[in-house]
Amino acid sequence: VQLQASGGGLVQAGGSLRLSCAASGRTFRGYTIAWFRQAPGKEREFAAGIRWNGDSTYYKDSVKGRFTISRDVAKNTVYLQMNRLKPEDTAVYYCAADENVILSAITRSTAYDHWGQGTQVTVSS
Repeated sequence: VQLQASGGGLVQAGGSLRLSCAASGRTFRGYTIAWFRQAPGKEREFAAGIRWNGDSTYYKDSVKGRFTISRDVAKNTVYLQMNRLKPEDTAVYYCAADENVILSAITRSTAYDHWGQGTQVTVSS
């Protein structure tokens, strides 16, 4: 599966952005899809994830209540709605996907073999 991420940009603190991760080559059925982010000088970290089958969602504590991950089956696309953005959310955001991601590994970047190109999110104070 090939992933195409889009939707990043520059926004003021308190604003919103919606990221999209579209799949091509095959459907997302059976996959776990996640958004990771990497700020300058920091390690890549998990932000949110979703099971395509069953629609279970998972979030990093610091984004709970502000970010919402969702899927559109017809469009074979996963979204990350980001509200009440903070300067510390500034990072390059990557979508990732893989089959057979066990629950304990959902937050680990090494659990995902398929990655999209990053999209920059910059939140100004």
